[in-house]
Amino acid sequence: MPDEPPPEVPLDFAREWVEFPDPADPEHVVRADMTWLSSAWTCIFGRGCAGVVEGRPDDGCCSHGAFFTDGDDLARVTDAVALLTDEDWQLAATGRSGWTERDADDDEDGVRAHRTRVVDGACVFLNRPGFAGGAGCALHLAALDAGDSPTEWKPSVCWQLPLRIDWQEIGDDSESATVRRWSRGDWGGQGRTMAWCCTERTDGGEAYSGDTAVVESLRDELIALAGEPVYVELRRRLG
Repeated sequence: MPDEPPPEVPLDFAREWVEFPDPADPEHVVRADMTWLSSAWTCIFGRGCAGVVEGRPDDGCCSHGAFFTDGDDLARVTDAVALLTDEDWQLAATGRSGWTERDADDDEDGVRAHRTRVVDGACVFLNRPGFAGGAGCALHLAALDAGDSPTEWKPSVCWQLPLRIDWQEIGDDSESATVRRWSRGDWGGQGRTMAWCCTERTDGGEAYSGDTAVVESLRDELIALAGEPVYVELRRRLG
């Protein structure tokens, strides 16, 4: 890996893609945005993040709460919440009585219609600045303190960001998986009103200021999403 990964390029730049069979399943094809995976993007929550809602930089991307992908996702987070102490979780007194809610604008049924509860304009798990246990996601911080990956504690949508994998059927028994970054356009109407999208570079670079490439800094997330054989191949191809 290079010592100083290049910054992200402008949105209209011709990105470099690679395509290869999934080493774990040759019927699957993996397509990856190597420009993104080799970039120096890093989360700058609390270090210049502007937040997704105007005037609320301290929320980062936690202003709207997190939806659950399925019942397993909800069950995993439920188990993690039971491990949080009052020292981990600033809003424990409020959240323990109910930390999920149905989104009023969502027409989904069941688990997918529910999200983490929003309290005072942000997710109930967001520790606000000044909290002794640390500002940021209580689940994320507690996972690190326990020596676990945050992928084991947080809602799937939270730990996946800013990575995205698009699955598409390419035959009767085959699928393709496109590994890329989330962009403003992926959020639909909400993306158009988003105050800031950290993966979209401006002239200042902003979040593209990390010390390592995305393929290294988001190792756990890439393995959880695409599998270790795909991750090993991505690292090999990046050199």
